[in-house]
Amino acid sequence: MVTIIAGTNRPGSSTLKLAKYYQEKLRKKGLDAGLFSLMDLPDNLIASDLYGKRSAEFEPIQAMMTATEKFLFIIPEYNGSFPGVLKTFVDACKFPESFYDKKAALVGVSAGKYGNIRGVDHFTGICHYINLHVMPLKIHIADIKNELNSESELFKEDTVKFTNEQMGKFIVF
Repeated sequence: MVTIIAGTNRPGSSTLKLAKYYQEKLRKKGLDAGLFSLMDLPDNLIASDLYGKRSAEFEPIQAMMTATEKFLFIIPEYNGSFPGVLKTFVDACKFPESFYDKKAALVGVSAGKYGNIRGVDHFTGICHYINLHVMPLKIHIADIKNELNSESELFKEDTVKFTNEQMGKFIVF
């Protein structure tokens, strides 16, 4: 099982648009991937699903993470790093069965000009700590508002080229 994680709970985010784009392009390349948006986390996650607690609302999410063998994280830049809700989500998932010895590809997204380079590096460190194997080719998409067209698809030649390369490598990773 492959799952794409849209790494923010912000409504109407470019992160979710890009996650859907990746899902569709991977499907066309023969890989069916599920999609989980952090918008779908329980509202009371901090109280209900940390430190050994488990809510009924989180159980299907946990089952999805346990069943997933490969993840593709779309990670927006928040305050020079990645969203706190993404770290809280990782912390809420059971260890080791959620991520240990599994694989991940990372895509950084930002409104600014660096494509969340620092946030992807920070998240890579967490992945290494939980023994989630990160694919070496990481993509950083800057100025995301001008990278997506009106149909929420990437259209700039270089970005399409590099994301396609990453997707191809992810399929065989």
